[in-house]
Amino acid sequence: MSLGIDDKQTGRAPRIMFYSHDTFGLGHLRRSRALAAAMTRANPRASALILTGSPVAGRFTFPRRVDHVRLPGVTKRADGSYAARTIGMGIDEVTELRSGLIQTTMRQFDPDVVVVDKEPTGFRGELLPTLEQLDQSGRAKLVLGLRDVLDEPEVLAAEWARKDAVAATEKYYHEIWVYGLQSVYDPTEGLPLSPSAQARIHWTGYLRRDLGPVGEPPEQPYILITPGGGGDGKAMVNLVLSAYEKDPDLSPRALLVYGPFLSGELREEFETRVAALNGRVTAVGFESQIETLFAGAAGVVCMGGYNTFCEVLSFDKRAVIVPRTTPRLEQWIRASRAEELGLVRMLDETRDGLTADAMITAIRNLPQQPLPSEAIKAGLLDGLDYVSDRVEALLSVEKERATG
Repeated sequence: MSLGIDDKQTGRAPRIMFYSHDTFGLGHLRRSRALAAAMTRANPRASALILTGSPVAGRFTFPRRVDHVRLPGVTKRADGSYAARTIGMGIDEVTELRSGLIQTTMRQFDPDVVVVDKEPTGFRGELLPTLEQLDQSGRAKLVLGLRDVLDEPEVLAAEWARKDAVAATEKYYHEIWVYGLQSVYDPTEGLPLSPSAQARIHWTGYLRRDLGPVGEPPEQPYILITPGGGGDGKAMVNLVLSAYEKDPDLSPRALLVYGPFLSGELREEFETRVAALNGRVTAVGFESQIETLFAGAAGVVCMGGYNTFCEVLSFDKRAVIVPRTTPRLEQWIRASRAEELGLVRMLDETRDGLTADAMITAIRNLPQQPLPSEAIKAGLLDGLDYVSDRVEALLSVEKERATG
């Protein structure tokens, strides 16, 4: 049963809902989890619920007063089309099922603030019925959360036009949060947002990773090799293994985290090569507590995803980023800007070549790189504090509306 306005007048605890479409990878879920943890920590009465399509959501631990609802999973095929991940339904059917579950959950949970990650209309427009409902009822403040880089401006503009995302952003969202700084990159460049929508943009800074208690790190020294979720990490992992195979004196040893989406066949192939390196490279599977491995690392070789970049900055680690360039240039844009600012070193396919020799040189030069903290800008990692303050401001507005 949905809680009505009278319940808010009696001062019920605030409720925040996150929507994270998660068709592939870990980025959206991990970002929503970090935001939910920060907001509930800042307001000990608040609760948060994350709607996620991630197939590995159950492998994560969630903070107290944060929980998740798993939507039926979808996966992207090689030709760019989507299919249901496990259940025997067509993509239209599974999208309709997900849309209905979102509506029901939103009605039952009755949030005060809703934070939508990256997709203004949701996966294949699945959020639109819920957005319309929330707009008509005026029951919640809606926030669109965007990572620092989405894609090239022209490509993004075409994508948003196809999805009618600009119109949805203009109509439904009270605020737009960009989890970065405008001085680093503006992900909305090229989008035809009205002046009023632009005025609703908040540049939060990057989302600092929790630097609380971490577990006992593995034997040191080591460099951490992480392709993030791992689904498209084959080239980077192959490059690192090739470097250690080619140079028997390359050090320190490497600790490789495969990620949950690396295919079993590829993993078997890599395991054989790792075993032949006699301990100079060791590997582990999916590590949901990767913070411990980051904290103990002498350096990092990684891809250029948003969350991994935030971890590099938060743990102040010298890093070599090997960005993917397909299907979008997001990681390359982020890595090239970060290199310009002196935060990381990028291994660029065109400039450096993706060869074993290039990786050997990059790993050998890691100790000479400046730490990110030596180049860091004021406010660069203030995102979690900023958004927690914004939630409190939105809740105050909502409380005034409910009791006015």
